[in-house]
Amino acid sequence: MKIAQHWLWLAFVITLGAFSAHGQSPAATQTAVLSPPPEGYDVRRADIDRGKVALVEYDSSTVGTKRKARVYTPPGYTPNKKYPVLYLLHGIGGDENEWVRGGVPDVILDNLYADKQAVPMIVVLPNGRASKDVGPRDPIPKQSPAFAAFESDLLKDLIPFIEKTYAVETGRESRALAGLSMGGGQSLNFGLGNLDTFAWVGGFSSAPNTRPPGALIKDHAEATKKLRLLYVACGNKDGLFRISQNVHEMLEQNKVPHVYNVIPGGGHDFKVWRSDLYQFAKLVFKKQH
Repeated sequence: MKIAQHWLWLAFVITLGAFSAHGQSPAATQTAVLSPPPEGYDVRRADIDRGKVALVEYDSSTVGTKRKARVYTPPGYTPNKKYPVLYLLHGIGGDENEWVRGGVPDVILDNLYADKQAVPMIVVLPNGRASKDVGPRDPIPKQSPAFAAFESDLLKDLIPFIEKTYAVETGRESRALAGLSMGGGQSLNFGLGNLDTFAWVGGFSSAPNTRPPGALIKDHAEATKKLRLLYVACGNKDGLFRISQNVHEMLEQNKVPHVYNVIPGGGHDFKVWRSDLYQFAKLVFKKQH
């Protein structure tokens, strides 16, 4: 694919405006450019309302112990209103704290809300390593089963806890799943594998744990009907670029609606992932008419 000027974000974008409020997919695609985030999009402002980030614990029947997650609630959060939920996953060396430390999701979202560019949402930052005794410093082969087990923990334990504890909208169109690197692979694997649970899915620089493209989607027609947004992105200087490119090619061949965002000069780092969160947050949970 030809890369345009260095400052452009190239994206093969399904015409999002062609989606109906019921999630119908468009009949055709078009090439478009996503504008890069504005200067200061990830810098804390002093003159706006801010959300809150809390540490919570929930019982995991999958693991057999209590597990931790960070939860961001938007400015003005009130139990009298219902909010959609984004489950945002970390990379292979991280945990529930990685996004807060490196990705400043609270700052990015607070700024978007102040500019009225995103739908207010709750963001859950879990530990995607579902195990009692496996940590980020353990060898990857030892961690891999815990990453796979997180699918059960997410579906059976974490989501029910969040929906019991917070004022959230329930139903697939009120849940999104996205993540970076290893968490990007988990998001594509678990999101596309559970379309009755998630309607909005994003993979940021997805890692080798991503299932082979041919195994990601069982029924392309069903995915086309049910997905409200599928966002696949990676920097073209990332050593894992081919993974996202292969996913895009599979989706394009099977005419599955998606946004494919290639970041010129982008590596495997939070500069890219912060930008991905900005782009994804601007699109997610928005009703199309």
